[in-house]
Amino acid sequence: MPLTLGLIEEASKFLAGRIRRTPLEPSPALSERAGVPVHLKLECLQQTGSFKIRGALFKLSRLTDAEKRAGIATCSAGNHGKTVAYAAKSLGLVPWIAVPSSVDAAKHRAMVALGAEVAVSQFPGYDDTEAWAKEESAKAGKAWVSAFDDDAIMAGNGGSLAIEILDELPETRSFVTPVGGGGLAAGLALYARSKRPETAIVGCNHELSPALKLSLERGEAVTRLPAAETTAGGIEGGIGRLPFEVLRTRVDRVALVSEEELFEAVRFVFDEHQYVIETSAAAGVAAILTGKAGKLEGPVVVILTGRNISRATVRKILA
Repeated sequence: MPLTLGLIEEASKFLAGRIRRTPLEPSPALSERAGVPVHLKLECLQQTGSFKIRGALFKLSRLTDAEKRAGIATCSAGNHGKTVAYAAKSLGLVPWIAVPSSVDAAKHRAMVALGAEVAVSQFPGYDDTEAWAKEESAKAGKAWVSAFDDDAIMAGNGGSLAIEILDELPETRSFVTPVGGGGLAAGLALYARSKRPETAIVGCNHELSPALKLSLERGEAVTRLPAAETTAGGIEGGIGRLPFEVLRTRVDRVALVSEEELFEAVRFVFDEHQYVIETSAAAGVAAILTGKAGKLEGPVVVILTGRNISRATVRKILA
């Protein structure tokens, strides 16, 4: 079933009572920087530590009996894998999860603790790891669960999130969100633009892995990029073809942020709100702090996507 308002509403109803309805918290300090009211959507407080639980629970609820018997496989920089492991456990399944060699230690430990079979690839980047993982899963005859290039994942991750936000703050005029594979941004953009056509969508890429920006420039999805050395694994690598088809006509602009700007944004959230977030989650905050998000109409909602970060990375950022 393609990504539609109906599928998003189905995902939202399914997830009600199964996940946390995370807070939408005003940020006075960020509002001062932006010149308009800014709110933070705290998916860093979500079960399993990220928004990814939304798509994983909804996607796995739609598996056929044949897919369950075959077993499931996926590739993840960490958060998707953790949530697939969480969702699979409730179904009595043991997922096979491929992760890059650069995977954050905290995310790796969490997947193993949830009972997943975790395979660390020889590749530091997501795209090479995913290509290898798809080959291995096909050989084993397992059902593939994409981290982003899937309509149910987009409906759960971004769509259900948009419903929550607009229910609580219907006057929202701008969204600023990290973009990696595009599953979150696509679901959010489709729902928000359908309900509020004037809503602005600002996507935030790592400057070393600007998949959305390159895709918009070329007019087609850039699904693979060279591995980038970054602690922000969630926004490293190419964009999915399905998410890009949604985003190509719904994203107003793309902000490119650097590793140090992401670090500064993590420190800003810690200093001003006392939340520890992962580097990928800080992309929207970094875009506003640097002015790269551009002029925004308020109220603005910035998505803080997750908190799964190792002690070593926190030390590096806060040092």
